[in-house]
Amino acid sequence: MRLENKTAIVTGAAGGIGRAIADAFAKEGARVLLGDIRSTPYDPLHDRQSYLQFDVSDAVAWDNAIADFYKEYNGINILVNNAAITNYQSLDEVNLDDWNRVISVNQTGPMLGIRAVVPLMRKDGGGSIINITSSWAHVAAPGVAAYHATKGALSMITRNAAVTFAKDKIRVNSIVPGIVRTPLVNAQDPDITASIVNMTPFGLTEPYEIAAGAVFLASDESSAITGSDLMMDGGYTVV
Repeated sequence: MRLENKTAIVTGAAGGIGRAIADAFAKEGARVLLGDIRSTPYDPLHDRQSYLQFDVSDAVAWDNAIADFYKEYNGINILVNNAAITNYQSLDEVNLDDWNRVISVNQTGPMLGIRAVVPLMRKDGGGSIINITSSWAHVAAPGVAAYHATKGALSMITRNAAVTFAKDKIRVNSIVPGIVRTPLVNAQDPDITASIVNMTPFGLTEPYEIAAGAVFLASDESSAITGSDLMMDGGYTVV
């Protein structure tokens, strides 16, 4: 198995991309903590998985989660920063509280996760951090200003962390999904979804497809890769 004896934390893991990644990691032999602000996952967990409710924008919650995980498993090899929320307001319409909440989850959350795991990964001799960004980190669409801002920032955080922690053998990469069948997408205006799907050569992506990319970046097969964007957007950004 490609992730045997590795340990991982995946945020936003109650469903969608996060849950698909957590399941794929467990099937490949990893022990996985699924973190999410929701109280329970949608369905029973794999026997290599545990679940913790916490808010990724809360620094104390991160510290507690990491401390408990490290105490139980004596290591942390992989972090997937997947948790995210969206807002469809434009820059001239966005409510400041809504803007700040998107920033806190999508941008501050990954920073807190990286800050929490790096000392332990450094102690263990390295690791893999995977940030889930978005095709909207690379191309624009009307509105969704806060989401654009955070995903663009996370793409640059990935590069910054990659060069900062290379000496510690910590690899930091991003996966760039396009339109994926997730609860977040299912909840948005169907006309928005249809418009994006029509602009995507491969159409709607499934969560398990994104999970396959995460397994690769988490595994030793990608040992020479850091600071990279793995484009998994179905061709959205090339048309």
